[in-house]
Amino acid sequence: MSKTVVMSGGVGAAKFLRGLSKIHPPDSITAIINVADDFRLHGLAISPDIDTVTYTLAEQVNPETGWGQKGETWRVMSELERYKGQTWFSLGDLDLALHLYRTQRLAEGSTLAEVTKEVSAAWEIEVNLLPVTNHPVRTRLTVEGEGDIDFQDYFVARQHDVAINAVRFDGASDAIPAPGVLEAINEASHIVIAPSNPIVSIGPLLAIPGILEALVQNKERVVAVSPIIGGLALKGPADRMLSELGHEPSALGVASLYQPFSSALLIDTADKHLSTKISNLGIKAVVANTVMSDISKAAQVALSAINATNPPLTGA
Repeated sequence: MSKTVVMSGGVGAAKFLRGLSKIHPPDSITAIINVADDFRLHGLAISPDIDTVTYTLAEQVNPETGWGQKGETWRVMSELERYKGQTWFSLGDLDLALHLYRTQRLAEGSTLAEVTKEVSAAWEIEVNLLPVTNHPVRTRLTVEGEGDIDFQDYFVARQHDVAINAVRFDGASDAIPAPGVLEAINEASHIVIAPSNPIVSIGPLLAIPGILEALVQNKERVVAVSPIIGGLALKGPADRMLSELGHEPSALGVASLYQPFSSALLIDTADKHLSTKISNLGIKAVVANTVMSDISKAAQVALSAINATNPPLTGA
């Protein structure tokens, strides 16, 4: 049975993983997940990308937002407003249970990878969810005319409505991959760069020592899925971030970023006209419908991505 690794951010990666798990045995899939969005609020350890992937694979994600649990209630946040507490990052009542558990287990000495495995087991998730590292890594963005701010300040509090001119990942250079991460990459038959933000979802993964090198060594088995369609991101600020940081906000711009470690790029039919330019970078351009508007379309995107590398998908 072939093994597949998916380098993952949040919502886009979660949809892709759910689609992939419908066409390939879930226990043969490993998701290596960004942790640079992680932060602490109200004393709680919050891992937004890990949680979004978890809830999506458990088929419990809020369909309206793409994050949090469906059927969520907000009584704690409503009470917190009474005291004029921090409610800029909304934590639902059900969601709070996960953060309480994670905080407890980390305080007891468990690693983030161990806690993630425990949470996956509780939700009966068969896909292997691996945080890229157990070490703290934090995304910091430089806002024009202001200075550095934390990722969640940029993304949630300010609704990514400020221009940036630099991004860095504090702690990345001192971090090491979590146990099993490099082994999963090196043993995989297929490695997919999920349709996640290249700058702040995939970028932190590549910043962990050893990850980029492993992808380069296995380049012939790496395929990326462009999160940019027709020059726009379907969700989030990826297109604006690319432009603000000097990259072309298009599938071609994504190809340029991924060229060192990816042999193929899955692009949407809307970007078919960029195929030749992408191929000129030494990356095979594979054209398909890439909008994952439902589970069947997500499964088709996953199949197209996997079959863009050799060997084709088996064991479905």
